[in-house]
Amino acid sequence: MDTLVMNNVKDELMKVNSEFRDLVQQHQNYEKRLNELSSLHYPSDEEQIEESLLKKKKLAVKDEIYQMILEYSQKNNISH
Repeated sequence: MDTLVMNNVKDELMKVNSEFRDLVQQHQNYEKRLNELSSLHYPSDEEQIEESLLKKKKLAVKDEIYQMILEYSQKNNISH
């Protein structure tokens, strides 16, 4: 799927699907926290563990977002 089509589908899902909006917000929150953690010069052990877990969670949410985009585009016959 090209970027333009993907962005159009994402925009449409943001308008019509609250679950999708929640996932995007969650992804952004993870990104924000990861940026905070990566700016630390001497992160504690807990912060390093948190960073590792957040990276995994962020990736899982990204996969869910992408799957929803694919399903929506297939359901609505949007060309790839």
